Amino acid sequence: MEREVELLKALADSSRLQILDMLSCGPMCACEIMKKLNLTQPTISHHMKILVSAGLVDVVKEGKWMNYSINKDAVNDIINYIVYKTSPKEDCICKETLK
Repeated sequence: MEREVELLKALADSSRLQILDMLSCGPMCACEIMKKLNLTQPTISHHMKILVSAGLVDVVKEGKWMNYSINKDAVNDIINYIVYKTSPKEDCICKETLK
């Protein structure tokens, strides 16, 4: 559950959600994201570090540029986790006996 918590924390910020929205169009470098969102380079670096650390975004260095893209597997993992947690199941915590 720790990975899911990290993913959800990374998603709990409006700037990071905007970054993911931008990356839905395809890979981008930090400079493109910075211009579109009108954020400073240190702010973009901070948000990208969180998104990459959580595994939601992949990064590829090309020369002096860092190109970012969405990690579709991580997005699908968190979607599946939320669906699982909000669906009836045999091993639900509510079915555990109290001691």
